[in-house]
Amino acid sequence: MFKHEKQLFHPVGVERPNPQYAALLQEQLGGANGELKAAMQYMSQSFRIKDQQIKDLFLDIAAEELGHMEMVAATINLLNGHDVDAAKVPAGEIQTHVLMGLSPGLINASGYSWTGDYVSVTGDLCADLLSNIASEQRAKVVYEYLYRQINDKKVRETIDFLLNREEAHNAMFREAFNKVQDSGSNRDFGTTKAAKMYFSMSSPSPANTPFPKTDVAPPSFS
Repeated sequence: MFKHEKQLFHPVGVERPNPQYAALLQEQLGGANGELKAAMQYMSQSFRIKDQQIKDLFLDIAAEELGHMEMVAATINLLNGHDVDAAKVPAGEIQTHVLMGLSPGLINASGYSWTGDYVSVTGDLCADLLSNIASEQRAKVVYEYLYRQINDKKVRETIDFLLNREEAHNAMFREAFNKVQDSGSNRDFGTTKAAKMYFSMSSPSPANTPFPKTDVAPPSFS
């Protein structure tokens, strides 16, 4: 169950309209590493999780990502101002100017529609947690790129907050992974010593590679 609180997760604002940057910020609304993707991925993954603490963690973070999505949309609205004028966006998507009346849409910075193909669900908790850790890391990278491309202090404050929350989620998923790392696909059931061998394909081969090549312990099948 969800309920809508009539205040944003964190205040947003802009110093001045910037339609060009609004087009860039669309990436975190409807892009492959954006807030909607994160919310849908974590929620979808939660449906089959049996560990109640981890299930709650996935759903709590998913709900927060929906709040982040609202923050991004509100910021895009402020950046767009109030006039439909595609000439103010010399590069990037212009769909919002010709199809949606400047409404923040579920599209990325190039105008491509959001798709469920962005969402990764395997049913294996270790695999899904590793996927989520990577997702949070990629989202941080996108926000860092966005941060560097605007001098608006208020927009930067919003991005800084979102960056820090991505880092918090990353840490939470890592902690959850540490809890279950010996389960599911992360067990060595069914593997052979070949799974722990290193084949050097470099020529000349490095003399002191740090990767294990010999003395591989046999797998346990417990």
